[in-house]
Amino acid sequence: MPSDAAGRRRRRPSRRGDPTLLGLDLLVALGAAIVAADYAAGRLRLATPILLLAAGVLLGFIPVLRTVTLPPEAVLVLFLPALLYWEALTTSLRQVRRDLRVIVLLSTFLVIATAAVVAAVAHALGLPWGPAWVLGSALAPTDATAIAALGRLLPYRSLTVLRTESLINDGTALVVYGLAVGVTVGQEHLGLAHVTWLFARSYLAGIAAGALAALLGAWLRRHITEPLPHNTVVVLIPFASFLFADEIGGSGVLAVVTAGLIMTQIGPRVGTAAARLQTQGFWTLSTFLLNAALFVLVGLQAQAAVRGLSSIDLARACAAIAAVCAVLIAVRITFQFVSVYVIRALDRRPAQRLRRASHRMRIISGIAAFRGAVSLAAALAVPQSLGNGQPFPDRDVIVFVTFGVIVLGLVTQGIALPLVLRWVHLPTSTTLDEERHFAETTAVQEALDALPDTAAGLDTDTKITERLTGEYRKHLRILDARAPEAAAEDPALRYDQQYRALRLALLSRKRATVLRLRDAQRIDDEVLRQIQAQLDLEEVRLSGTIISE
Repeated sequence: MPSDAAGRRRRRPSRRGDPTLLGLDLLVALGAAIVAADYAAGRLRLATPILLLAAGVLLGFIPVLRTVTLPPEAVLVLFLPALLYWEALTTSLRQVRRDLRVIVLLSTFLVIATAAVVAAVAHALGLPWGPAWVLGSALAPTDATAIAALGRLLPYRSLTVLRTESLINDGTALVVYGLAVGVTVGQEHLGLAHVTWLFARSYLAGIAAGALAALLGAWLRRHITEPLPHNTVVVLIPFASFLFADEIGGSGVLAVVTAGLIMTQIGPRVGTAAARLQTQGFWTLSTFLLNAALFVLVGLQAQAAVRGLSSIDLARACAAIAAVCAVLIAVRITFQFVSVYVIRALDRRPAQRLRRASHRMRIISGIAAFRGAVSLAAALAVPQSLGNGQPFPDRDVIVFVTFGVIVLGLVTQGIALPLVLRWVHLPTSTTLDEERHFAETTAVQEALDALPDTAAGLDTDTKITERLTGEYRKHLRILDARAPEAAAEDPALRYDQQYRALRLALLSRKRATVLRLRDAQRIDDEVLRQIQAQLDLEEVRLSGTIISE
C-alpha cells in the first residue's frame, strides 16, 4: 500500500502551463541572459545589445518560452515612458537648444521622408500601398535606447543630437503610423487639413501634458522631503505625463520627453541629497534592467516572427529586410547632405558656420541610427483585421520585416560603428572636462571667499575655520594641476592621493570589523546596515565613483 506522502505526490495537480510559473521562468531567464550577455560583452569586446539579442534568440528554443510574446502595450506603457524619461533627464538642454533646427528637421521631415521611401520600396516588392506605409512608418523612427547603448563611442555633440532626435521622432512616426493603419482599415481619411490637425494635436497636446506633469511633480517634490515618497513622485512623473497625453489625444512620447527636459532644469533645485542619491541609484538600475530585458524580449520574438510568416516565402522576406536596411541608411545620409546645403544657402550667418559638422560625421550619423523596440511594438500593434472583417493584408510580412530590420541593423551597424569611428579619426573633445574644471574651481573659490562670513554667522571656533580654510586651499591647488603630467608631479596631489588611499584602506578595515561583530552576534543586522551605509557613502566620496557608471 503506498505511503501517504507518495499518494500526496501523485495527487498533486500538474502546474505545467501555469501562467505564474511561466512568468517566473521568464523572469529568471531574462535575469540570467542579462548577466551572461553583459559578462560576455566585456570578454568578447562586443556591444552588449548584440549579445542580448542573441540570448533572446537562444531562449526561444526553450519549449516553455516559445509561447512568450511581447505585447505592444507593454512596450508603449511600461518600457517606453521609463526609458525615454531617463534619456531625457540625462540629455543636455543647452545642446538641444544649440542644435534645435537640425533636431527638428531630423525628427519630422526625415521621418516622413524615410516612411515614404521605405513604403515605395515595400510596394515595389509586392506590398499594397496601405501596408507599405504602415511598414515605412514603423521603421521610420530611430530608437533612443539602442543609440544610448551602442553609441557611447560617438562624440558628445553627435550623440546628443541622435538621442534627442530619437526622443522626438517617435511622435512624428506614430502619427504617420496611426494614419496609415486607419486609412488601410477604413477608419481614417487623407486630407491636408485633417493630417495637419493630427500632427498639431499630437505635438501641442503632448508638450502641454508633459509640462503639466513636470510642474505638478516639481510642486510635490518641493513639499515632500522624505526620500521614499519623494522618489515615488519621481517615478510617477513619466507615466502620468504619458497618461495625460493619451487622454487628450496627444503624443505620449513627446509628453514624457517634455517632462524629462523640464525636470533637468527643476530637479537639481528640489529635494534633499539623500533623495537625489536614491533617485540616481533607482533609475540607473531600473533603466539598465528594462533596457536589457527589452533587447532580450525582441530576440525572443525571432521564432514567432518566422513561424507567423505565410504570405511570402522566407527568401523573399529576407531580401526585403536587406533592401529596407540599405534604404534606411541611404535615405538618412542623403537627407543630411541635402539639408545641410539647403541650410547653408538660406542661412549665411557666421553663427551658422560654427555649427557645421564634417561630411564624415554625417556618415557616422547614418550608421549610428538604430531601430528598436518602438518599431517592433508598432508592427505588433497592427490590427488583425480590416473594418469589413477581412484579414489585414500582409500583416505577417510587416512583423517579420520589422523584426529582421531591427536585428540586422543592430548587429551590422553595431559592429561597423566602431570601425567607422576609427577610420574617421575624430579629434578628442575636452570641452566637458574643461567646463567641469571651471565649475569645480569656481565653486571652491567662492565657498572659500564666503567661509569667514559663514563661520562668523555660525559662531564657529577659530581652529575649525582655519582647518577648513587649509583644506579648501589645498583643494584649489589640486584643481590647478590640470594636466596629467603636472598633476603627477604636484606634491599636494601626491599627498592627497596617499591620504585617500589610506582612508580607503581604513574604511575596508572598519567594514570588516563591523561584519565580524555582526557575525559574532554582538550587534544587530540593522546596526550593520546603518554603519555600512555611512561607510559606503564615504567610500564613494573618497574614490570619486560616479553611481551611474
